[in-house]
Amino acid sequence: MYVRDAKNREEVWLLDHIEAMGLDETAFRSRDYVVAIDETSGQKAGFGRIRIHKTDEEELCELTSIGVLESWRGQGVGAHVVERLVEQARDQGFEVVYALTSATDYLAQFGFRGVESSDLPERLRERLETKREELDPDAVGMALSVERFVMPDRLRERFKSAQPHEEEPEPEESAEDFGIDPNSATYKYDTG
Repeated sequence: MYVRDAKNREEVWLLDHIEAMGLDETAFRSRDYVVAIDETSGQKAGFGRIRIHKTDEEELCELTSIGVLESWRGQGVGAHVVERLVEQARDQGFEVVYALTSATDYLAQFGFRGVESSDLPERLRERLETKREELDPDAVGMALSVERFVMPDRLRERFKSAQPHEEEPEPEESAEDFGIDPNSATYKYDTG
């Protein structure tokens, strides 16, 4: 398993999964994303992005649209996506990265801390309001000093041996699912 920059040809895959997971696709550009890949099968397991907000005074870096496919959850995939995004932010000269999310416990394990809405830069306050209205009513602001990023050992170990979980098969539908009593139902076509 490894995390790499997204390729242009992965735009449709990214957009499909962002929509399916109800994530933010505002100002979508595939080149802003990273993708977690299983090196054995080549399957994509997760993704995330950095969004840069330019203001007259400064540039702000936000981690957003982080998602892991259902069958890959609980194996450190999201943690390594976050790690790669924080590394990219650091490499671009950012000292602080922000996240606007309701997944506060998840991000706290990496060193993110809650930020009062009133203490967020104005551009992120506005974005938080929009995000609460459109996608995540419980979203709050979080910030991380990139030098304080911590990867829990348990997540690093899980990632090394990550494998997709078998998804539960859909149960077969029966007549009862449609409110039909199978003992008294008649059929339009004679099957005998």
